[in-house]
This record gives sequence, C-alpha cells and structure tokens, in this order.
Amino acid sequence: MRRLLARRMKLHLIGAFFVSVGCAALYKFGVAEPRKRAYAEYYKNYDPMKDFEAMRAAGVFESAPPK
Repeated sequence: MRRLLARRMKLHLIGAFFVSVGCAALYKFGVAEPRKRAYAEYYKNYDPMKDFEAMRAAGVFESAPPK
C-alpha cells in the first residue's frame, strides 16, 4: 500500500496526456483542417461586387438603394 497514490497518479497523468493529445489531433484533422479547406475554396471563387449587387437589389442596405 506504500506509494500507491504516487504510482496511480503517474499512470493517470500519462493516460491523460495521451488522451488529450489524441483529442487535439482528432479536432485538428477532423474539424479545423476541413474548415480551412472549405473557407479557402469559398473565397477562391468569391466575387464581393456580385454579392454586394445581389444584396443591394434585395434592399438590404439603407445607404445604397436598389436600382
């Protein structure tokens, strides 16, 4: 029973470290990277003037009335 807490603590710290690294890797490759690729693809073909004209025609802006 001597040093039982120290042995268990070392085991739990090592396990917690690997679980946290695994969760971080899963988030990075499962969420962050696909999100970055989606934003890059969106802005590759994005035309801000076309979007502005569509919003202007819809009457979204007060300072730029529709034509």
